[in-house]
Parts: sequence; structure tokens; C-alpha cells
Amino acid sequence: MFAVTATQLDRHNPLNGLTLGDRPEPEVPAGWTTVTVKATALNHHDLWSLRGVGLREENLPMILGCDAAGVDDDGNEVIVHSVIGDPERGGGDETLDPKRSLLSERYQGTFAEKVAVPRRNLVPKPPELSFEEAACLPTAWLTAYRMLFDKSGLQPGSTVLVQGAGGGVATALIALGSAAGYRVWATSRTEGKRKRALELGADAAFETGARLPGRVDAVMETVGEATWSHSLKSLRPGGRIVVSGATSGQVPPAELNRVFFLQLSVVGSTMGTRDQLERLTRFLTTTGTRPIVDRVLPLTQARDGFAAMNEGEVFGKIVFSV
Repeated sequence: MFAVTATQLDRHNPLNGLTLGDRPEPEVPAGWTTVTVKATALNHHDLWSLRGVGLREENLPMILGCDAAGVDDDGNEVIVHSVIGDPERGGGDETLDPKRSLLSERYQGTFAEKVAVPRRNLVPKPPELSFEEAACLPTAWLTAYRMLFDKSGLQPGSTVLVQGAGGGVATALIALGSAAGYRVWATSRTEGKRKRALELGADAAFETGARLPGRVDAVMETVGEATWSHSLKSLRPGGRIVVSGATSGQVPPAELNRVFFLQLSVVGSTMGTRDQLERLTRFLTTTGTRPIVDRVLPLTQARDGFAAMNEGEVFGKIVFSV
């Protein structure tokens, strides 16, 4: 079958390890099944994997990709939940299982004609969502859903700052937050992305690092070092940062004096549970909110999608059709 595979790791030039071509069809352990992939979405996780973050040399070659929507062996249209973990080991939450992993870390990923997954990882795809839209959900949109509705502790009407408008998680945060009744502010370095954030539902958009007209109740942080200080300064006393990524660096100055004096909270968030993915699909069908797709490319042109993400030339999700 055709697949997009990591065959070597290169921290500085990740695309050097990207190989497109034939791979064996997936092996199917007991309790697992296969999904014929119709669409799959690109994430920063895939670029980090090529840099050797979360993917080890001894696991190469590894088919990349976490997200997929397709058809299972019984002919059902499904969405793949990409967290491979045991809810019991995580106290009812598979994302807290110490042995959890994502597809494309220890198990072959979704950038292929077929992918093998545990049966419990399949979520019914609503007919209202296209395969391309559904493929955007399991990583970026699920991450955003959990940040906003599980980790933030906020009520509708609260003011939320989304750093780095343009990425898959950030655009999902803006769209979901707007649909749920939050007042959403966003930042971006580029005027074009700020304009698109407003079109997406943000109430206001600012240059990265700009002084805001007021303090916010929570900050949704995926950027890391480049925006961390601004995130802390933007919070009201008692406010909260929910952090799910650090694309610009993972060791910003902690500014602990600001954290303790203003009684700020910093909460980590990673992906979401299978049940949250199912609730996310219901939220989208009920509200009419849909993922923002930057472009759809055939899987055979995956290198172009990786290059665009590597250069930051993306607003929303890059989706590969299979």
C-alpha cells in the first residue's frame, strides 16, 4: 500500500527523512481492526516526529500521521481516535495512562491507505461531516475542545486569549470558543492571519506581544517561549494558562514571582479522550461549526504539505486525501 514514512530523523532538516512509497499492509493484533483511510490531516506532531521528538530511531521506518477518517471492516464511516492507551491505567482517562502513545510513535500511523487501530478507538463519523472535515478532529480539534471545555474552568462569556492564530489548534480554539459563547481574542504576527481570525469568529485580533485593552480570564497557549511572557502578563489575577504545545521552544522564563503573586494557574493539556472526541462530533453537528481546511492535497503530494507547515504558510488544517 502507498504510505508516507519517516525513514530517518533530522533535527534541523526534518523533510530529509520523509519517504513516499510502498509499505506492507498493517498487522492486526487481537482486539484491533483496520480502517481504509479516506482522509488524514497533518499536524506539527508529524514534523516533530521527523526531528526525533517522540519517535525513536529504533522504531523506524514509521508511517507518520495521527488523524484519519475512513471506513472500517464492517463498512461503517468512522473517525480514528489516535491515543493508544488503557483508560483503567489512567484512572478512567487513557491520556493519563503512563504507557500511552499516539499513532506514529510506537504504532504505524495514518498516512497510508490502511491503518490498524484498537476497536475501541473508532468513533462514528456523523454524516453531516465530510471525510476531510472529520480527519481534522482527532488531534488539533480534540486538543482545543479539551483545553476550552475541560481544562480552562471558564463559563460562557469569559474572555479567552488564543496565542498564534493560524495553526490547527489555534483556529479550532477560535471557532469552538466563538460557538460556545466565549469572548475570543487572538494574536498573530501577520495581518492576514489576524484578519482571518476575525472572520473565523474572534472578537478582536492583535499583533503578537501587543498590549491588550484588558486582562483576560484564560490564555490558550500552544506557542511556548515566544509568547509565554505575554501570556502571563495578559492574565487577570487568578487567571489560568492552558498549555498544550510549545512550537517556539519549551523553556521560557517561568516568572514565578508573577505566578505566585497574582495566584495564576498553569495547566497542561494533551489530546483528549475517546468520549471527548465523540462529544466534539456532536458539538459540531449541533452548532454547525466546521474545521477550517487550509488545503486538501492527495497523499502522493504530502511533501508539499509538510513543506508548507514547516514554513508556517498555513491557516487551519492541511488535509491529505487517500
